[in-house]
Amino acid sequence: MITSVLFDMGGTLEDIFVDAQSERAAVEKLRDMLVSYGLDPAVEYEELKGRVDAGWVRYGKYRDSCDVELKPIPIWRDYVLADFHFPAETLEPHCEEIAHMWEVTHFHRALRPRVKEMLEGLKGLGLKLGIVSNTAALYQVFAVLKEYGIRDYFQDVTLSSVTGMRKPAPDIFRVALCQLQSRPEECVYVGDTVSRDIIGSKRAGFAKAVQICSKLTREKDCGVKREFEPDIMVEDIYDVLPVVRGLV
Repeated sequence: MITSVLFDMGGTLEDIFVDAQSERAAVEKLRDMLVSYGLDPAVEYEELKGRVDAGWVRYGKYRDSCDVELKPIPIWRDYVLADFHFPAETLEPHCEEIAHMWEVTHFHRALRPRVKEMLEGLKGLGLKLGIVSNTAALYQVFAVLKEYGIRDYFQDVTLSSVTGMRKPAPDIFRVALCQLQSRPEECVYVGDTVSRDIIGSKRAGFAKAVQICSKLTREKDCGVKREFEPDIMVEDIYDVLPVVRGLV
């Protein structure tokens, strides 16, 4: 019997993608924020972007090698902005603000159509709802859920930045299960990637893993050893409702 449905955030409940416009906007806002903190990077746009991109690559290699998520302070101090050697006592108090800005500016984000109707239908079935999301900011997901008007549908929101574990590590899913007081064999997980969502939830013992592809799916799943395949594929997020209805 299915009692709980958990979702990924970016790429699943919301459409998400990056383009040249959003990349430039994020780097320019980063420069403005740093200057306002008295931390002028003193380089032109292209060099700032190049150093920031290189910092993210370094951090990506670290986190993907061990499925660990660091807090915003070490991410920005030790990886993304490490080349600038900013004074830690000046930079650190602003790292969460920077992290939040980056998440909502570097990525175009929009709630998928009919998400609210789908969640309302699941709620009407008496199911517990949760989110398990990889993110490099502490509060951004909570803020965006509130902006979308869907925060109250979820009994739990489990984030990699809070737990220190990233999908596909099964322990981040187990944290969410503990907080929902649900057993994995009673749960469905919905995500946009095999590499993080399908593999992670199946390793954690979830009954069903549902995939809905996003603009980032192909990039994130490129070259991944497909240890598990999705049990179900949907093209419209609303279709999660009839799928789950057929399982309860």
